[in-house]
Amino acid sequence: MAVVALVGNKGGAGKTTLCVNLASALAENAPTVILDADPQRSSLQWREIADCAEAVPVIDAVDDLEHRVRESAPRYDFVVIDCPPSVHSNQTRAALERCDLALIPVQPSPLDLWATTHIEGEVEAARTNNPELRAVLVINQLEPRTRLSQLVRRGLSELGLPTAESAVRRRVAFRSSVLEGRSVLELGSRGKAAAEDIRELIDEVFKQ
Repeated sequence: MAVVALVGNKGGAGKTTLCVNLASALAENAPTVILDADPQRSSLQWREIADCAEAVPVIDAVDDLEHRVRESAPRYDFVVIDCPPSVHSNQTRAALERCDLALIPVQPSPLDLWATTHIEGEVEAARTNNPELRAVLVINQLEPRTRLSQLVRRGLSELGLPTAESAVRRRVAFRSSVLEGRSVLELGSRGKAAAEDIRELIDEVFKQ
């Protein structure tokens, strides 16, 4: 079993959208579950409006994340945790101490870059009890033609955490799929480019 945590320190970074699409892509090849540890419970809301019985299951784990991870271990190959938008929350700290991989979505904006600097310290603290923890920054909602997006890698390179070469671009398909209770993989031609972004990220971070 692999435990993957989606971690952020600022709302609006696209953490839940990345979470449900990542989990949906992983579920194509292996049993996968989402543990919603964010008190906003956005992943649970997405699952409630899903009109497909085969959609990735989502379990409320706000109050008992440790127990939910242990409970999921025998049943799923991938456990994907949607954390609150704060690295100082109890849920995020618990997730970092129990996950194999932390993915940290960062939008190309100064506020997101500044918020990310606090995550590095929490990752290092978690490695006291979880020394094998891998943490990777993911550029999310990238707009390649903007100057800020072009400069974001330079800003992230100053942090002590690696940045994935694969970036997730800003695409309408990501927003529309969540509103429909689906993933971009279910949108056919409308979601093809977005699905490729997700699959490229998976190919990179899970094959290291």
